[in-house]
Amino acid sequence: MKVVTFGEIMLRLAPEGYLRFNQADRFQATYGGGEANVAVSLANYGLDAKFVTKLPKHEIGQAAVNDLRQFGIDTSAITRGGDRIGIYFIEKGASQRPSKVIYDRAHSAISEATCKDFNWDEIFKGVDWFHFTGITPALGDNVTQICIEACKAAKAKNITISCDLNYRKKLWSREKAGQEMAKLMEYVDLCIANEEDAADVFGIHAEATDITSGKLNHEGYKDVAKKLADRFNFKHVAITLRGSISANDNNWAAMLYNGKEYFFSKSYAVRIVDRVGGGDSFGAGLIYSFLNKYEDQQAIEFAVAASCLKHTVEGDYNRVTLEEVQALAGGDGSGRVQR
Repeated sequence: MKVVTFGEIMLRLAPEGYLRFNQADRFQATYGGGEANVAVSLANYGLDAKFVTKLPKHEIGQAAVNDLRQFGIDTSAITRGGDRIGIYFIEKGASQRPSKVIYDRAHSAISEATCKDFNWDEIFKGVDWFHFTGITPALGDNVTQICIEACKAAKAKNITISCDLNYRKKLWSREKAGQEMAKLMEYVDLCIANEEDAADVFGIHAEATDITSGKLNHEGYKDVAKKLADRFNFKHVAITLRGSISANDNNWAAMLYNGKEYFFSKSYAVRIVDRVGGGDSFGAGLIYSFLNKYEDQQAIEFAVAASCLKHTVEGDYNRVTLEEVQALAGGDGSGRVQR
């Protein structure tokens, strides 16, 4: 089974531990980005994963390619060119102080890519699934058009398409996001969202829910999922349910809707090590589950367990094995030492 993901991989720079930006005299350099994170998870689970982007030819661009290759990801469709790789700075929050992200990604290679940079007919040969997020079209009208061409090519080959809405207010406005994402949704089979995305992008709100206080209403999210599915004819809608107690402690669960029934996962009380990439690990868990013909309840349990474990791992990537996810999804959440 082969999956293609398309988006931007960035250089991630983070102060040590819980230092604030203005305290740091050094930054740890790693790599990450929504669709790259998904590819890493799927490769770790044993699937054939290909990541598509555009990166500069210089040594930092090559370092990003090498970083992906260590997981066995197919990088053959990465176009080389442009002047820079996108960068993001992450300051980890603690207790009541939230994490902060600062982007330095303007004029990155992928944001200045054109449709001519990608031969989707060739890229999609033998592929079963295509995944992208709302972050990618937010990089510019040119990248939105690349996404549309990719989706059209995937549909022509009967490839299943998933999209994580992933609204980023630092990249585009709600109005622009709603207009452009609506164009892409007609091609999507599985839509993934969090407790805010549906409201920010499409103005669909969950009733009796306050994400600031961590109060989530399951019935409200059923309504959100149904409205999304009815509007765009999705086969499945998945919504992650994050109850934020503090920057360190969250309750984590999710819901899956198949157009007829709703499936809720168990809820995990998570002590967070690094929450960046949590949604990507959830999406990857669903993709793996559907490709392996899991029943809907089993699929949502696997995806939430995978994402729960990601919250305990430093960096963007979910560096866990298939067996570890299966153990947690099966009920072994004790955290006892494995000898």
